[in-house]
Amino acid sequence: MIDDDRPDTWRARLRRWFPERQVHIRTGGRISFYKFSTSLQVSLSVVALGIMAWGGFTSWSFVEHGKVIKSKNQHITNARLAYHSLLGDVAEYQNKFTAITEDLETNHALMLGLVEKNASLQQSLQSVSKRLVVTQSDREAVKQARETLKRKLLGIEDQLSNTANRAFSLEGDLTSVENNLQVALTERNQALFEGAGMRRQINQLRARLETLQENEENSIDRLTSQASSSNQSAERIIEATGLNVEALLKAKGVATSPIGQGGPFIPADDASLPGSTLKNKLSTLDNYLNRWQSLQGVMKNLPLASPMDTYHITSLFGKRRDPINKKWAAHYGLDFGGTFKSKILATAPGKVTFAGWKSKYGRFIEIDHGAGIRTRYAHLNKIFVKRGQMIRFRQKIGLLGKSGRTTGAHLHYETVFNGKLKNPLKFIKAGRYVFQEE
Repeated sequence: MIDDDRPDTWRARLRRWFPERQVHIRTGGRISFYKFSTSLQVSLSVVALGIMAWGGFTSWSFVEHGKVIKSKNQHITNARLAYHSLLGDVAEYQNKFTAITEDLETNHALMLGLVEKNASLQQSLQSVSKRLVVTQSDREAVKQARETLKRKLLGIEDQLSNTANRAFSLEGDLTSVENNLQVALTERNQALFEGAGMRRQINQLRARLETLQENEENSIDRLTSQASSSNQSAERIIEATGLNVEALLKAKGVATSPIGQGGPFIPADDASLPGSTLKNKLSTLDNYLNRWQSLQGVMKNLPLASPMDTYHITSLFGKRRDPINKKWAAHYGLDFGGTFKSKILATAPGKVTFAGWKSKYGRFIEIDHGAGIRTRYAHLNKIFVKRGQMIRFRQKIGLLGKSGRTTGAHLHYETVFNGKLKNPLKFIKAGRYVFQEE
């Protein structure tokens, strides 16, 4: 049996560290005795250590929390600075916009000033013309008065001194009138010269504007003609495949019907407005280019190529006798004959929706080209693609084989639009026309 009082035991160490203590308290004439055992001292020490540990942990948490708050405050300060910077940029752009607007208003005011100056010059010219007519009539009257005075001088010699003074006075007035007339003529000639110069400048500017507008209209007409020709060519190719152009555009997600509009018809005479014809032609060209872009997007999805480089067609699309039971049957594809294990190529870019064994089709691949168009490849010997894979144009997807219900090695090829099977030969013939153009 082990003695717990030995110095090397943990209880002995506790008794040595925490010996039993006695406290005597005297109150009045009464003495109270309190005893603190080792276990009680250990318990109080543990409680004190726990309180100190808790206080230290709380202080550390408070400091860390302060750091987190400081970091968040820094982020908020940075966000506010970025916001103020953004407000500064916006104010700068607003100032630039205001400056541009003021420049436009200044230019407009300058043009109005030129127009008003031209009108003022024309009015001045008319006023000078009227003054010239009045001055000429005054001159004729003065001449008549002078002749009258000369006749009176010849008839009345006794009044020579008085009439001479009057003659001198009349001559001075005549000289003043002639000087005024010369000044008026000079002003009229200057006004006529300036008016002619301004008319020449206006005519030159008008001629340049008409030339520029004519050149722009000719360029737009050429582009419109080219866009219209390209649209017609693309539509002919699509129609050659047996598909409806509008239905194909609708399946592609392109709006083919006009936007809903209405209201009473009020005719407007805008032919006199500058650039009205050019604006109408630009609107027409924009419509043609938008349709060309839509048609190009559709053309990329059309399987216009053949699925093999070298082949011969062994069975056409439509009614035929079944090669196995010799009964009449519907054949919704083209059969391509060729060398066993010849490579099979994708006829258009798209996404594989099926790749694997499919009943009597054998090894079978289906590719979705978008806009409701799909192609199918059956009786393959080997498949090189998997479901969900994106396929490039003319990518090798399999090998010619004879899997499934077949009498020999060939490729059964189908084209589908909106769930309806179409004749693949029409697509291939249309594709030949496209590649010849390219």
